[in-house]
Amino acid sequence: MGALLLLNLVIANVLVPPRAPRTVTVPYNVFLTQVRAGNVASITSTGNTIDGVFHHPAGASPTTKTIAADFTTQLPSFAGGGLLNLLVAHHVTINAKPTSSQTSPLLSALFSFGPTLLLVFAFLWITGRAASMAGGGGGIFGLGRSRARLYDSERPGTTFADVAGIEEAKEELEEIVDFLRAPLRYQRLGGTVPKGVLLVGLPGTGKTLLARAVAGEAGAPFFSLSASEFIEMIVGVGAARVRDLFAKARQAAPAIIFIDELDAIGRARGSGASLGGHDEREQTLNQILTEMDGFDSREGVIVLAATNRADVLDAALLRPGRFDRRVMVQPPDREGRAAILRIHTRTVPLAADADLDQVAAQTPGLVGAELRNLVNEAALLAARRDRQAVTLADFNDALEKVLLGAARRIVLSEADRERTAYHESGHALLGLLVPEADPVRKVSIIPRGRALGVTVQSPVDDRQNYPETYLRARIVGALGGRAAESLIYGVVTTGAENDLLQVTRIAREMVVRWGMSPAVGPLNFSDDLDDQPAMIRERPFSDATAELIDAEVKRIVEECFATARDLLRTHRDQLEALTRELLRKESLIEAEILKVTGMAAKTSSRVSADQGRPGAAPGPVGPPSPVPAALRPTSPDPPAPRPAARARARAQRS
Repeated sequence: MGALLLLNLVIANVLVPPRAPRTVTVPYNVFLTQVRAGNVASITSTGNTIDGVFHHPAGASPTTKTIAADFTTQLPSFAGGGLLNLLVAHHVTINAKPTSSQTSPLLSALFSFGPTLLLVFAFLWITGRAASMAGGGGGIFGLGRSRARLYDSERPGTTFADVAGIEEAKEELEEIVDFLRAPLRYQRLGGTVPKGVLLVGLPGTGKTLLARAVAGEAGAPFFSLSASEFIEMIVGVGAARVRDLFAKARQAAPAIIFIDELDAIGRARGSGASLGGHDEREQTLNQILTEMDGFDSREGVIVLAATNRADVLDAALLRPGRFDRRVMVQPPDREGRAAILRIHTRTVPLAADADLDQVAAQTPGLVGAELRNLVNEAALLAARRDRQAVTLADFNDALEKVLLGAARRIVLSEADRERTAYHESGHALLGLLVPEADPVRKVSIIPRGRALGVTVQSPVDDRQNYPETYLRARIVGALGGRAAESLIYGVVTTGAENDLLQVTRIAREMVVRWGMSPAVGPLNFSDDLDDQPAMIRERPFSDATAELIDAEVKRIVEECFATARDLLRTHRDQLEALTRELLRKESLIEAEILKVTGMAAKTSSRVSADQGRPGAAPGPVGPPSPVPAALRPTSPDPPAPRPAARARARAQRS
């Protein structure tokens, strides 16, 4: 019974709340009439608004309810002042309220500045999230902090034992290591080491690895970051990060600061190639210059920087007192490549036939990063073939995969296979017939990547100088595929597109860059125009000279093509035999090629005029990629040419 009563109370008071008293609005004259009749019990005045409560007049029946209990009315502005006396005379209780409620100063400030504070905290939260995702931390208040990664002696370090193939660069940096280990040895005689060392080399040659090896050998804190990490949308942030970086390095001295890709902020100021505003980059560069002027090398802070575009750096960076020393990190030679391969195969089981010296001989121009990738691809191929160790065949297949792509399973018609075989046989046979050409290592008509066939050539020893006879031999060999098609079929196809691209490039550089044309003379017209935007690029020669250059390029190529056709016509029987064997086996190695053609292997790829001539001037740095080549793929759709400054595999597609 009690529970039912409690349930009724809950339903009556909670689920069905009591109705609020009804309030009606009455005219002012009705209000006055009710006051005179004695029906108004009390009123509350708020400005011109009057809220009140009625009560029944004396003697009225309680059941008579002609008007609501609560009412409200408005006091007219023209009403007289006798209302107060009327209310007092009829014993009406009078109350009053202020026209506006008074709030605390804290609430007023909160209501006034609350939206602004909310926007500020939202902006701080967003910038904090963005900074944490970028690895910086600290939100907007950390924009000026350096994002350099610190590698100290407690972390596993890299030493010179992990670096090979760049012995000259290692020797130049041993002095830096010795100074960081024993600075008093140099300071007692007043000597100082360079404030800055600039590592210059092609991508992948090991500049960053060499800098980390310096830090590992010296056991010093190593602050590493990329130059692009200084740059932000807000002008001045980069300069602030530079100041913070150098301050941290001074506190941790002796220490090393390593800035990778210095050309991102160190480009020449006000150069013609710079279009648009670069205020942030230039402020950052100016701050680096100031900081390097402001610290003494005896403090034990050394700045290492790396770039592959030293030619675009600002002259103020390279003057004495800043980057005093430039270390050239060159691509490794054959012995260097073998040493690099030994480092990367420390944890890779090798088969008995995996001769790393032979692999190094087949990879001219490859740098350390590419050799590491080659070892990894060879290990993956061996694992896919369920082998217990990596063999020489795995390395050879990995090299073709890295340079040309994986083998494709496409079905070629017999006519296409035969044409491709003649094309590749033309390349290979000319590589054997021309004395100055590089030895042929392999020829294949197995489609790889975008290539339908490939001819592999690599020099016996690395070259640093390229005579005209070698360049002409390169052109003759590159035209071997088209010459074979023209000789056998009487028509040419699109397969020689990449051949012609490289032939034209070699011939043009012979005329324009190396002065190998009697008509043009020993002049250089290259002038490094590639660094200038096309809209402001100007030729360093006249129209008449341009016509002469075109004529000489055409003459060289036509002479080489005639040589290729004559050689193939004379040795057509060997061309036919090589083509038949290639159609039967699809791939032939050097020994099989020599057996089919009946020719002897080359013991050197150098001509006699290029060997040890008394009084010969030192050879120039090797020409760009069209010259020191190793591979000629054959495909109707050639890939993009490889980087210009590398001694890389040459490609020939059909």
